[in-house]
Amino acid sequence: MNAIQRLTLSAYGMHLADQIALVSVPLVAALVFDAPAQIIGVLVACQSMAHLLGSLPFGLIIDRAQARTVAVAATLISCAGFGCAAASVFAGSLVWFGVSVTVAGFGVVLFVLVSLSIVPKITDVSHIAKANSRLDLARALCSFAVPIAAGVWITAQTADWVFAVAAAGGVFAFAAIVGLPAFSVAPQTTDGILSRIREGGQFVLRHDLLLPISLCAIFWNLAFAALLVTMVPLAVQVLGAEPGVFGIALGAFGFAAILGAWTVGRFSASVPPNFFLLFGPGSSVVAALGLYLIPTGGPVTAIYAAFFLLGFGPSMWLTTQNSVRQLVTPPAMLGRVNAVIQTAIYGVRPLGALLGGAVAGATTPKLALVLVALAYGGSFAAALFSRLRTVRRYDDIRLVEPA
Repeated sequence: MNAIQRLTLSAYGMHLADQIALVSVPLVAALVFDAPAQIIGVLVACQSMAHLLGSLPFGLIIDRAQARTVAVAATLISCAGFGCAAASVFAGSLVWFGVSVTVAGFGVVLFVLVSLSIVPKITDVSHIAKANSRLDLARALCSFAVPIAAGVWITAQTADWVFAVAAAGGVFAFAAIVGLPAFSVAPQTTDGILSRIREGGQFVLRHDLLLPISLCAIFWNLAFAALLVTMVPLAVQVLGAEPGVFGIALGAFGFAAILGAWTVGRFSASVPPNFFLLFGPGSSVVAALGLYLIPTGGPVTAIYAAFFLLGFGPSMWLTTQNSVRQLVTPPAMLGRVNAVIQTAIYGVRPLGALLGGAVAGATTPKLALVLVALAYGGSFAAALFSRLRTVRRYDDIRLVEPA
């Protein structure tokens, strides 16, 4: 089994465990612990906290440590977290359950970041998009299949065991990743922590490809978070649909993300990267406008089509921009660059949710869709009016470091 196969299998295990946790934390809290809505909100916040608090320090660690060791440590942290979460459920301890899922979340974040740094070490430039598509396909498949399976499986009788299954996913990830070879480690410097973080941020801000990628991602995630808050009242109050339409729409989104990741892996050798980099945010604008134009009582299939488009195009963009990031960033700085961008993305999601809720509540859900469309437009503009539109071959942007 080669290195990319091991990394891909490990990604399946980690994303399986992560998606189980995302779906199951509120369900287990309600079914097992009889937790009120406020406590469930705190538990869900604990999961997302790992992205905000862990990304930057993890980026520093990845740039200075052996990548194989970091990847193995990430799977072990998640194993421990999910295992303790399972034990907490059986013991009936809500506090330790919250601590455990938070620890598991830090392991997942560390794994995702180190994976982005490992890919360029184990594949050449001509296959980097295909390698990234395999990792993104693992994420997309788990994001689609796990919520459906969990919705069918989790009941008051089975909720006790759900985190034991998540822990098993972590064990699978560890078994796959432990066979990775050792990689070269960048020479150590004496720079302080803040200066190294600042160096990564300045590199992103000054780079003519990384800056538009960051802006594209920030605007898109702002729009998507606002859309998630707006969609249920829009479907029920404005379009006259059932609330369950939202769940089916998210299923269409997840299925499209699978197809998008597969498409990049299949056609990256024949389709220029700039097509994917423009189509992703551009198709999101079309999807938002399509939602706005659906008349009251219109067909719910139009909602599903819009969410399918939101999953398909941006999934291709995500895989492609990962490849661009890896090729233009010095290996010694890749962990920090990835961490800076991830922190910006996850930091803007709460803002998008607050804005979407505020506009929808103060005006109408339809007007909140205008905010969503404008934010998606900002994402598309960041790609269209930048060097991203000129990237026709990965070889043309590959960083060549001095010998």
